[in-house]
Amino acid sequence: MDKTGKEKGTVELPKNFSVRIREDILSKVYETLKGIYAQPYGAMEGAGAGYSASGIIKKKRHDWKGSYGKGISRIPRKIMSRHGSSFNWIGATVASTRGGRKPHAPRSAMNPFKKINKKELRIAFNSALAGTVNLKFLEKKYGKPIKSGFVFSSDILDLKTKNFITSMKTAFGEDNIKSVMKTKKIRSGVGKMRGRKYKSNAGLLFVLGNAESMKRSGIDVVNVRDLRIKDLSPNGEPGRLVCYTKDAIKEIEERFK
Repeated sequence: MDKTGKEKGTVELPKNFSVRIREDILSKVYETLKGIYAQPYGAMEGAGAGYSASGIIKKKRHDWKGSYGKGISRIPRKIMSRHGSSFNWIGATVASTRGGRKPHAPRSAMNPFKKINKKELRIAFNSALAGTVNLKFLEKKYGKPIKSGFVFSSDILDLKTKNFITSMKTAFGEDNIKSVMKTKKIRSGVGKMRGRKYKSNAGLLFVLGNAESMKRSGIDVVNVRDLRIKDLSPNGEPGRLVCYTKDAIKEIEERFK
């Protein structure tokens, strides 16, 4: 297609776009790769144990600081105040006390990396690529008939955003422009009070050749060398609206042989 979104000619796509789509392998590899991109998190070392609390209190007769006859458990306690041999104790450090440590807190030192078979990784990549042009999976994903996988000439890279949106309307249709451009809205329900106030769709992915560049708001732009499964399949399912440049198609064939 030219920069206006009108058909200009035909391009023979690589074999990667016509393979059998393996949803099971794509989902498996997507879940495995999550650990690579996930941010490590965990409890601070020594969290909940920063008190000068003594060890387990002895329940022994006539023992200094003992709990005999007090009617209390023998958990570690910190002394807030005392009057003679009467102590104002507060439980500390152990998991059952306020401000104490967690019994099995997540550790930031854990290694979330998992190995992937090369053959499975190749099948997953090809399945994700094929899903961008497969009408069956696109309809299943978006709930309506929609076409994707358009190849554009390099002229489209220099367009202003206003003209670019007009080209997308011509290529995808006026009714599908909401799926093409990213839209952000406030989530309904209590989720907006739990750190996920806004909800956004994936929008369009535009794949460029390694020597090409384009700055565009409202869509995702990626070069072939940086192309990942999470770009082609944001939730591990085949089928995303993707456009390519002519150079990108050539480089995809070389990269995913």
